[in-house]
Amino acid sequence: MTVTDRMDTEAVSARLWDAVREGDEYTAVDVVLSAVDAGLDAESALLDVIAPVQARVGVEWAANRISVAREHTATAINDRVVAALAHHASAPRRPRRGRVAVACVDGEWHALPARLLAETLRLRGWHVDFLGAQVPVPHLIEHLHRTGPDALALSSSIPTRLPTAHATITACQAAGVPVMVGGAAFGPDGRHADRLGADAWAPDARTAAGRLEEILVRPYVPPPVHEPVDDLPHLVDQEYTLVTRSAPRLVAAILAALEERFPAMANYSERQRQHTAEDIAHITEFLGVALYLDDSALFTRFISWTGDILAARGVPAHSVALGLDLLAEQLKDFPRAVRLLREGRAAVPTPR
Repeated sequence: MTVTDRMDTEAVSARLWDAVREGDEYTAVDVVLSAVDAGLDAESALLDVIAPVQARVGVEWAANRISVAREHTATAINDRVVAALAHHASAPRRPRRGRVAVACVDGEWHALPARLLAETLRLRGWHVDFLGAQVPVPHLIEHLHRTGPDALALSSSIPTRLPTAHATITACQAAGVPVMVGGAAFGPDGRHADRLGADAWAPDARTAAGRLEEILVRPYVPPPVHEPVDDLPHLVDQEYTLVTRSAPRLVAAILAALEERFPAMANYSERQRQHTAEDIAHITEFLGVALYLDDSALFTRFISWTGDILAARGVPAHSVALGLDLLAEQLKDFPRAVRLLREGRAAVPTPR
């Protein structure tokens, strides 16, 4: 891409952002299709215009500058823009390459990144089955057996879905289908993709298209049938299983303790109490997946992010620290969990 091309896509992105921010679907579609009619290639429209706008939607939500409702509206508009682009006259009509299934891990509702990949692969001549968000493993396996794709591209944005992703990868490989993974859940460098046994990882759609070619250059030989503990030997200590099974009890116990040790809760509204319960549940979930992978960086990144999110909403960061302390008290007999919580406590943002 030349400097001029980049400036053009930035200008188009700015116009698309204005339309998306206003909830104007028709203008959003017109902005992108007009740019394509004027010479912008469809892949650049997907990855250099729509994708950055969607990323900005997430940033604006995190900074508390748009509500959840506006974030959902913006995402829906971007999805409609992608659909309109897929049916544009410039889109190829006849696949000339193999067949690829693109799906999100069960429990993963952020489907737009996978949709962008699916349309990029279609533009490059692949026959693509886009299965969308939250695909249960049995239904995914049935689809693979029925259609016989050359590969599966599996997407997840939420790290708490990684244990499910692990089971999905293993099951699909056992069905004789190589699995390429992508999305924020797998880490900025794809470290979790390797640990979970994926055949390939890609940080973005353009790289994914190239990796797909590499996967299929030779006949696929699936790995031997194995259990999660074969990939992640630390699971033998059962901390992940015991902590995740006791999550509802842990959340209830910490809420009760917070009532005693965090006097400000006495003045919380019912909505604030509900948000507090959700925050504790999320911390417990992320502790669980960090135990599954034995990865402290995953947990500390989440704690740091949570602190920033709460600060943007006027919630003091020390409430997060107190929650971690209370959770450590509940899990004092779980050494890996206590270590992760101690490292998470050190990652709580300090007041500015």
